[in-house]
Amino acid sequence: MTETDTNIPQKSADAGRRRLLVGAGTAACIAGGVFSWWQGAAAVTDSSQTEPFPGFWDQKWDTPQGTVLRLQEFRGKPLLINFWATWCPPCIAELPLINEFYVKQKARGWQVIGLAVDRPAAVQGFLQKTPLNFPIALAGPTGGDIATKLGNPTGALPFSVALGSQGGIAQRKLGRLHPADLDAWAQLK
Repeated sequence: MTETDTNIPQKSADAGRRRLLVGAGTAACIAGGVFSWWQGAAAVTDSSQTEPFPGFWDQKWDTPQGTVLRLQEFRGKPLLINFWATWCPPCIAELPLINEFYVKQKARGWQVIGLAVDRPAAVQGFLQKTPLNFPIALAGPTGGDIATKLGNPTGALPFSVALGSQGGIAQRKLGRLHPADLDAWAQLK
């Protein structure tokens, strides 16, 4: 047996662990999506309120580029906030769709922010391979707390919230976004 042959079981075990972690992450995302559907988390709420929770517009996060993203800068126009992570397959699958939405709708005033509930190095590596046109912020563990305050009872990913130009929550969805979701959200003011 060569030295290379002795590494095969270790590589196989590592691949098995990776598949198990991805499978567990996918199962958690699906379970959260089913729960939110059952609870009606995608329902329209009162978009006339100006602040989803006290201190909402005071939030700020570091970006992968080393700058600070201040939520206050996005106030006054429709805003889509997407909570995601690099280890969440449905999150990664929906990011190109969200990017397309942003490119098409920014002329109509729409803004998009991606809040990564992940490690900075993982997000930076992902964005090098898959650049996005909308701003990404590194929410880390606090992202889950913010998502919960915005109506995500389980903290599962992906989770998206659309705020109207007055600042109130107009739509939210736990689970992967689809073109029909974004087409409907594009009509919000």
